Parts: sequence; C-alpha cells; structure tokens
Amino acid sequence: MTMTFANGDSLEYWKGAEEGKLLFQKCKSCGAVQFPPRHHCATCWEADLDWSESAGTGTVETFTIVRRAPLPAFRDKVPYVVASIIVAEGPRMIAALVGDDALDVKIGDAVTVDFETDHEGNTLPVFRRA
Repeated sequence: MTMTFANGDSLEYWKGAEEGKLLFQKCKSCGAVQFPPRHHCATCWEADLDWSESAGTGTVETFTIVRRAPLPAFRDKVPYVVASIIVAEGPRMIAALVGDDALDVKIGDAVTVDFETDHEGNTLPVFRRA
C-alpha cells in the first residue's frame, strides 16, 4: 500500500481510496462537507470533524482534454480528460475522467467514482460517465 500523498489530515481519505471508498470530512458542528481534507472546518473553523462515505456520484462542472503529456509517466495516457466534478455531497474535486467514452464528455454529464492505481502505486479516485 503506497500513500505518497498522505499526511495527518488526509490519511483516512487515502485509506478509504485503498478500500474503494470515496470519503469526505463532515463537520460535527455545522454539518459542512469538505474536500480537500483539513485539520479544521473551512466553514465554521471548528476542529470537530468526522469522515463520511460519499455516494460516489457527481456532475461535470468543466473539463479539459490533455493532448500533450506533462511528464513521461503520462505519455501513454494522452489524450485524457481532467474534469472538475461537483460531487453529490457538495465538494468540488479535480480528477481524471476515464473510460472509452471519456473524450465525449460534456458539461453537466453525470459521473460515478471509480479507483485506479497510478504509476507510483497510489490508489486515486477517478470518474466515469454514468
């Protein structure tokens, strides 16, 4: 299990990804759901946070198609889609959109979460058109 990106605030998020779960922090004081993980609630600033599992659904807010690999590790993936996803619980995530029809994406498309392993062995959330 590799978790290159994990820190004290995000460890549970990455553990969830390893288990195929999309987890978000939820404030026990005000109920706000947030991403990315932080030590405190970005809405009310309380440090009383819990983790909740996402429904794993969302909507494409916007996207870009990457046609030139930024690093050698991405050379075999171009062209690929990077999308801004508004998940059902409210937070926005920037993630890869994958699948045979990913390049046909349109703003407003419904998506569902999936998980893939990157070239360093990290399990990352990605989305597929629903």
